[in-house]
Amino acid sequence: MKPARPPRSLKGRALQWLAQREHSRAEMQRKLLPHARALVAQARAGASAQAVEAPEPGEVMAKVVEVLDWLEANQYLSQQRFAESRIHARAARHGNLRIQQELAQHGVVLDAASAQALKASEFDRAREVWGRKFAAPAADAAGRARQARFLVSRGFSAETVRRVLRQVGAGPDED
Repeated sequence: MKPARPPRSLKGRALQWLAQREHSRAEMQRKLLPHARALVAQARAGASAQAVEAPEPGEVMAKVVEVLDWLEANQYLSQQRFAESRIHARAARHGNLRIQQELAQHGVVLDAASAQALKASEFDRAREVWGRKFAAPAADAAGRARQARFLVSRGFSAETVRRVLRQVGAGPDED
């Protein structure tokens, strides 16, 4: 029978997750909290006979914040890298609004240069997304509305959707 391995530290867990992909600080905090609670409870169980008590939230959060600060100080955790990787993964399929909303859920705000680059490429990206989904321009108003809803649901702005539908409806020579 193999001897039981000691539980991984919070830093070890965080580094393993960061080796797989970039994470935001908020996401890493959410993932580390249950493990920190377990480690604090385990430490209390070994230290005293009063192991029935649950760990204090402040004590658990302090351990998580300490690990997150260490990760950022040693540049293992970077909000900028997280934003760049998320933009790279989503830009081919989604519009600016959807990407910014997803980053906001993770507590990340785009810097001005990244936001401008994303905005500059939105029309071309919307055109490519439209081309992969639809073979031809819509024949009637209901079809145009369906195509517009599709692009808006992907996070493209209303103005970009109008430009794309106008261009594909007019043909390549007329725009």
